[in-house]
Amino acid sequence: MRKLLGFVFLLLLAIAGWLAYALIVPVAPSGQKFVMLRPGYSTKRIARELKNAGVIRSFDAFVLWHSFHRRPSLKAGEYLFDHDANIIDIHNRLARGDVYVHTVVIPEGFNMFDIAKAISDAGLGQAEAFLKVATSSTALISDLAPQATSLEGYLFPNTYEFTRTQSMHDMAAEMVKEFRLHANELGMSGDIQKTVTLASIIEKETAVSDERPQVASVYVNRLAAHIPLQADPCVIYAELLSGTYGGALHHNDMQFDSAYNTYRHAGLPPGPIANPGKSSLAAALHPASTQYFYFVSDGNGHHRFADSLEEHNRNVAALRRAIAQQR
Repeated sequence: MRKLLGFVFLLLLAIAGWLAYALIVPVAPSGQKFVMLRPGYSTKRIARELKNAGVIRSFDAFVLWHSFHRRPSLKAGEYLFDHDANIIDIHNRLARGDVYVHTVVIPEGFNMFDIAKAISDAGLGQAEAFLKVATSSTALISDLAPQATSLEGYLFPNTYEFTRTQSMHDMAAEMVKEFRLHANELGMSGDIQKTVTLASIIEKETAVSDERPQVASVYVNRLAAHIPLQADPCVIYAELLSGTYGGALHHNDMQFDSAYNTYRHAGLPPGPIANPGKSSLAAALHPASTQYFYFVSDGNGHHRFADSLEEHNRNVAALRRAIAQQR
């Protein structure tokens, strides 16, 4: 009996030693290891994924540790393992839900095509999948823009942190939520679609925040006088929608057959051509009071404004001289 007890003691001691070694001694992953743990995975499936990735020493030790500790359930998500850690550390991370996030930067003026590429570049999925959501999930903005055919204009520019467990719809919804937040701060009401459409053109026309109310005044004056807006960014967007934009506008493009072509059609285009930031939205809501009908670049990142065609032609000539001198 004494020998049997001694054997059992040694066996338990060996098991305890093995368990302590498996739990406490850290594992060094070979480079960065990303592990995707999807919703519904069992503890054994999670342990198997971690073991296959080489970030834990023992499948059994992980399962035992989890069964002996009453903790919140292990959180689904994508995890990055890039430094030494033991099973206890890793289990704690999964219990906290310390998932890896992908940063997506959406600058002011990005359109839905640009955003789709940014999401794809961040490793969150295919650009086509986001575009499908952007053109089909208009229910997200039905109270704001009942006639909208896409989410263009309402995907607010910001820096977002998304995870791979979020769907494309989730990401778009978060951007729309951000738009609503800023729209409320600005007190937007009335014809929101019209305001956002005008703001999107302003956004694409100038990167200078102080100029935006003046640019807004040009378009407001043209709309009031029933003069075509003649906004180049609208023509570019028309060609982007049709898949024919070649990277630069030419004289023939001004005849492109599209409701977004503001050379051929008076008034605002059917909807926004990009996603404006707060400054452009504010300019659309509160344009400057001017008599301007024209503006052109001054060659230095700003614009010259004019209330007559004669003055505008002089400004255009000045721009051409400035360009010639730079060559």
